[in-house]
Amino acid sequence: MNRIVIVTDLGHFKYYRLIKNDMESPRLELQEEYDIIDAHKKLSEMITDRAGRFGMGNEKKDLKGYGEAHNLELENKKKIIRQIAEDINKIIKSEGYKKWYLVAGKTLNSAILERLDPKVKEALYRNIVADHVKTKKSDLLEVLLSA
Repeated sequence: MNRIVIVTDLGHFKYYRLIKNDMESPRLELQEEYDIIDAHKKLSEMITDRAGRFGMGNEKKDLKGYGEAHNLELENKKKIIRQIAEDINKIIKSEGYKKWYLVAGKTLNSAILERLDPKVKEALYRNIVADHVKTKKSDLLEVLLSA
């Protein structure tokens, strides 16, 4: 029996295959892993124009534009969650809607579930609400098998 395991947080995404055979011990095989670059950027790296840097008129006392980063961090987080959900949808669809595990922290977990396709959500076997991105494979395997 093979199951798909998705382990993610806002900065990392890991896609494993959980392999259970009668003749062997269960094992996890890493299929794909990537860092989510936007999650590691500082707000100052996302904003290219500093407030007051460019004038707005030709008067003696030029006005300076003071643009604000209106909810930029929140928008970036939403964008990352949307990307994670899209990637999960692609993986589960390409695997023929096999049973799968989702392992993600509390706030991220519910946001991902809201954005999954109904068929993908229906194929979800176990939803583990915990951050295990940096957990060793052997320890993660124990978490999955005990869930």
